[in-house]
Amino acid sequence: MADNRLPLIASDQLPAVDDCWNRIGVHGDKSCERLENHVHCRNCEVHAAAATLLLDRYALVREEIAAAPVEEEEDGRERRSTLVFRMGEQWLGLATRSLVEVASINPIHSLPHQRSLALLGVTNVRGALVACLSLSELLGLEKGGQVNGERRVVPRMLILASQGGPLVAPVDEVDGIHGIPVDAVIDPGRTPDLAARQFASGVVQWRGRSITLLDESLLLQAMARSLA
Repeated sequence: MADNRLPLIASDQLPAVDDCWNRIGVHGDKSCERLENHVHCRNCEVHAAAATLLLDRYALVREEIAAAPVEEEEDGRERRSTLVFRMGEQWLGLATRSLVEVASINPIHSLPHQRSLALLGVTNVRGALVACLSLSELLGLEKGGQVNGERRVVPRMLILASQGGPLVAPVDEVDGIHGIPVDAVIDPGRTPDLAARQFASGVVQWRGRSITLLDESLLLQAMARSLA
């Protein structure tokens, strides 16, 4: 069977984290002698130490991330593949180049001695511990806020690709992936009271919504910086 677990970090030059929870813990054969006292691996000091080591190994990489692919459709307009999602009352867009997966909500396990307000903790993604961060905190958005209407809203987790390894960000709602016309994007400097202005690459009016497009390079750098 192919191993579909996410790598803990991007580089293979660093020593691997011993993911004993997948071998002898609750996700393995449950033969670990520590389980009798801890009941679950997330309560174990070994699991906590592995999570701390994970955060220590993320490196802030300042190199420029290449732009997402731009495609030209039948109408002759160039379009950028963009994931549209909501945080509170704000609709945001992120180039799909930086997206690994949209996943269901998983439990987030907090860490002792949190290093930043943006760091929520770690979560398990297919057997790998992945750092989980708050976009609301990073982007300076007000938390909460509900959309109007009776439609069903399902929170999700975005798994993003960074140079230091995958990162997870919970979001309130995912609308989907859309081909945003490049010529419809407005310079953020022309939009007063713009949410997340310091991370914005543009604004677009799309299907009745004002969507702030995020610069994925700046966002990923800020996420990595929150782990340092």
